[in-house]
Amino acid sequence: MPVIGLHCSHEQIPPSRLLAHVREAEAAGFGAAMSSDHFSPWSERQGESGFAWSFLGAALQATELPFGVVNAPGQRYHPAIVAQAAATLSELFPGRLWVALGTGEASNEHITGDRWPPKAKRNARLRECVDVMRALFAGETVNHEGSVRVDRARLWTLPSDPPSLVGAAVSAETARWCGGWADGLVTINQPRETLERVIDAFREGGGQGRPIYLQVHLSWATSEEEALRIAHDQWRTNVFGPPLCWDLETVEQFDLAAAHVRPEDMRQAVLVSADAGRHAAWLAELGDLGFEQIHLHHVGQDLRPFINAFGERVLPELAA
Repeated sequence: MPVIGLHCSHEQIPPSRLLAHVREAEAAGFGAAMSSDHFSPWSERQGESGFAWSFLGAALQATELPFGVVNAPGQRYHPAIVAQAAATLSELFPGRLWVALGTGEASNEHITGDRWPPKAKRNARLRECVDVMRALFAGETVNHEGSVRVDRARLWTLPSDPPSLVGAAVSAETARWCGGWADGLVTINQPRETLERVIDAFREGGGQGRPIYLQVHLSWATSEEEALRIAHDQWRTNVFGPPLCWDLETVEQFDLAAAHVRPEDMRQAVLVSADAGRHAAWLAELGDLGFEQIHLHHVGQDLRPFINAFGERVLPELAA
């Protein structure tokens, strides 16, 4: 089975509580963790937006877990700043950080006031950022003129081994493109046939032999009704496919778009069940696809009951 990790959703939970939860998850048997990196939540109900890089320093110090973080360099972040942050964490905590790079979402990136570019231009911008970051990790002094500008940047503090730069992709088309430059791939749970196409495309694009990671949105509670209620309350603004999810800019827009999402609609995007054994079976099926790590995102705001239940009942069953 893959390593089972905990996804830390800064959009929903303040960083102090997330730090406590990730320590609880390590004690319960989770073997890794993954962090979002948002400036804004997707709804008023989620209501948080802690700074991921501050949290990562604390979480890496407080645990022995490897961590991934999703990041979108190019607009809200200059790639040299992302490279400096990742290099510093990797010097402090060798071999424990990977950075998943994506093209971003307008809900986070619009804060700069710059125009939100179309997908093709965002892809080109990200590819430039990857080259800039790799050159910085190699100790080079970097000058670059393009979608991003870099003037004589050099990282003076470098780790012995740079962090992995993983491609973030949902579609097979993007996964194939990531295969040409990424050290690995991270994607989200989708129907099995779709996941197989995404994985195959990454490998066909050049990613053969590189690790693949999965993020799974789930909702568990002591009753089926409560699990579904949690999913609908917290995650109904997250059921939209691209380009809508990329292009909406404010929580008000997301809440308006989700006004007609029904509770039963949540099962298309979230694994909802009060049966821990059912969750274990779902995860076992996903493990057969070859993921190195599967990161579980319980979409509720109180992670402690989920961590305890999965530590006691799901993780041992998967290990067995």
